[in-house]
Amino acid sequence: MKNIYRTLQLLFIGHRLFKRRLKTEIRGQYCREALEKMGPIFVKFGQLLSTRPDIFPPDVLKELKKLQDNVPPFSGAIAKRMVEVSFKQPVTELFQDFDLTPLAAASIAQVHPAILNNGDKVVVKILRPHIHQQVKQDLELLHFLAKWAEIVWPTAKKFKVRLLVAEFKKILTEELDLTREAANGSQLKRNFSHSPLLYVPKIYWPMVKNTVLVMERVDGIPLSNLQLIHQQAFDHKKLAETLLEIFFTQVFTHRFFHADMHPGNLLLSENSVKQPAYIAVDFGIMGTLTKADQYYLTENLQAFLKRDYHRVAELHAASGWVSKKTRLDDFEAAIRTVSEPILEQSLTKISFGALLLKLFQTAMQYDIDIQPQLLLFQKTLLNVEGLSRELYPEIDLLATLKPLLETWVKDQLSVSTLIQKLKANAPLWLEKIAERSF
Repeated sequence: MKNIYRTLQLLFIGHRLFKRRLKTEIRGQYCREALEKMGPIFVKFGQLLSTRPDIFPPDVLKELKKLQDNVPPFSGAIAKRMVEVSFKQPVTELFQDFDLTPLAAASIAQVHPAILNNGDKVVVKILRPHIHQQVKQDLELLHFLAKWAEIVWPTAKKFKVRLLVAEFKKILTEELDLTREAANGSQLKRNFSHSPLLYVPKIYWPMVKNTVLVMERVDGIPLSNLQLIHQQAFDHKKLAETLLEIFFTQVFTHRFFHADMHPGNLLLSENSVKQPAYIAVDFGIMGTLTKADQYYLTENLQAFLKRDYHRVAELHAASGWVSKKTRLDDFEAAIRTVSEPILEQSLTKISFGALLLKLFQTAMQYDIDIQPQLLLFQKTLLNVEGLSRELYPEIDLLATLKPLLETWVKDQLSVSTLIQKLKANAPLWLEKIAERSF
């Protein structure tokens, strides 16, 4: 009965939204409140939808970005029992101390502080009980609604709603496997092992299961506590620049980035007044870029800096995203129209996240499919830009971004890089030559 009611509720929401029977000033709020009533999995789905400027208008996106993944914690006694079942050992043998009161709770899991037998302070992340069953039921409902929507509303089919639900299923599946999160954390830690800018907590691999993750407990000032940060003797300009450098290094050097860099997942080391150092936590959502994605972003950003909109249009055509029916001069004019107002602002107000947002919205008019990883990049960039400006309102994004772009370009053209590419591709080329010889 409950599922039938929820189905009818969502159908009504979708009908009113797609048919534009809600006033523009309230439709975003209506969607946000409806998703909140539907439960935590739908809140997470709304958070995914908030990264899709190619589908939803700005007023709806603005409200969806307000969705918070906050749910009441489940019993500490249940958490303790789940740990014991996972490791087939009593908690008293696994830990010197296990606090039944959680540090934080979300829709997928909650975190408890603990102390290992060797004295190490750790946090224990535990999946919610019956979460797999709940996710399965909610995904089935979303799949049904997406299929129905594409049949009834041509607009829904155009936006490939079923593919959107499939993408959400992939994200949820990854978040429900804590061994994957542990692997993400290990990779990020390795990437910054020689950098003082970002610290990633140690993963205790012998104590990692699909449903339980044990990692080092770290202390720092949450970026959500801006009042405390501004009271400290930090160089706030350097704080903002360092945060941007960390993100752009992940994108342009590692091609692997933390895609959930909101204030709750970033801490500031209290012992880093001279050289700011950040601490990252929660590695459930990570972004991975291919070399083609990296090339696209770098070349586009460089073209934007030069205001070479023809080059931006060419890059989209070369990528195969633009329909062959699209006139490049029309597309170029559309890009110029949305870009000029942003790039004409003072250097301290230019937002590349906003620029990409406008570009993706423009691309929608030309039936261009924006890759999910690029949407994830744009969403994270907006978050990081917003945080950096809260730390130091006069931050100049260009001054931080330009050197990194130039370094990447030089690296791609360096002799050593070309030699590495030759070595990597030589076996394939030799194989192709051999095939042609016979």
